[in-house]
Amino acid sequence: MSKKAILESLLFVVGEEGLSLEQIMNILELDEEKSKELILELDNDYDNQDRGFRIDVLGNNFKLVTKKACDEYIKKLAVIEDDEVLSQSALETLAIIAYNCPITRVAVDEIRGVNTSYIIRKLLMKGLIEEKGRSDLPGKPILYGTTDYFLDYFGLASIDDLPEISFSDDENDDESNLFESRYKEN
Repeated sequence: MSKKAILESLLFVVGEEGLSLEQIMNILELDEEKSKELILELDNDYDNQDRGFRIDVLGNNFKLVTKKACDEYIKKLAVIEDDEVLSQSALETLAIIAYNCPITRVAVDEIRGVNTSYIIRKLLMKGLIEEKGRSDLPGKPILYGTTDYFLDYFGLASIDDLPEISFSDDENDDESNLFESRYKEN
């Protein structure tokens, strides 16, 4: 059996977890260059043929994923449960953690303006965030950050792929004017 066929079966078996380059090198007993060539060759096979898969790098792992052209059929198969969908407050909390990690729950609460204990517990249970250590602040609060599953869930290769957020001075002026105008009217 060819190394390419073995790699394909390995990627299929590990599923969402994927394989790191080091794992591929160790299992197939190949050096880094040969391993990368093999991954590229397999990915090219998927591109050049009428196949439903491709190889993608998500997080630090190579993963066998479906092609976008298959999405509508996969959606027909998938049944999305209510608790699988992230609420608006969960998305907001997740965005705060993603853009500011590592971050404490108290810091997330300050940014959101509400207690996020329950939402953080749900995000931990879903595997989208994890404990990244402890802060040096009094009480040594837990620091939270995103997981490789978070990257997978949102189709990101790394946390650096998050869209940039920019705030123009005009937006801040409008907000302050709105604030002042509300209180001047009263």
